Amino acid sequence: CYHLGKANVVADALSRKEREKPLRVRSLMLMDHKDLMQQILVAQVESLKDGNVQKEDLGRIQKQIFEIHTNGIRYHDKRIWLSLHEGLRDLIMHESHKSKYTIHPGSTKMYQDLRRLYWWPNMKADIATYVGKCLTCAKVKAKHLKPSGLLQQQEIHKCKWENVTMDFVTGLPRTPSG
Repeated sequence: CYHLGKANVVADALSRKEREKPLRVRSLMLMDHKDLMQQILVAQVESLKDGNVQKEDLGRIQKQIFEIHTNGIRYHDKRIWLSLHEGLRDLIMHESHKSKYTIHPGSTKMYQDLRRLYWWPNMKADIATYVGKCLTCAKVKAKHLKPSGLLQQQEIHKCKWENVTMDFVTGLPRTPSG
C-alpha cells in the first residue's frame, strides 16, 4: 500500500510508488562518445563513395535527404545513420544486447531501444537476425527449459492462525544508526 511522503514511516520496496517506466542504463553512452562519433563519420563518408553506394542499399534512400549536423554526421529522421563500413552496426548491436547493463533484450525491445538513436535500412530484420543467433538467448528460452512440476495444493486448515509462515530477509547491510 502506497503512503505519501512523511506518512510513510517505514519505507520498503513494497510500499514505494512504482515508476511508470524503469530507467535503463545505456552502456553505449559509457563508450568514448567522441571516438564513436568519429568512427560513424568516417564510415558514413566511406559509404557514400561511388563504389560503395550499392553495398549500402541506399538506392531509394538517396532521394530522401540526410540531415547533416555541424559535426558532419548524417541523420535520418533525427537518428544517426549507421553505415555498413567499420562494423559499426555489429558493434552497436553487440553493445546493446550483450553488455552487462542490457541483459540480452529480445529483438523487439532491442529495436525499440536502438531506433531512438540510430537508423539503417532493414534495421528491424538485422536486429531480429542478430538476437536469433545469440547462443545465450537460445539456451535460456522458455521452450528449452524443463517444465515446472504440477502445483501441489496445500491442505486447507480448519482454524485461523493454525499455520503461520514467515519469510526472513537476512544479510542486509547495517545503517549508520545500527
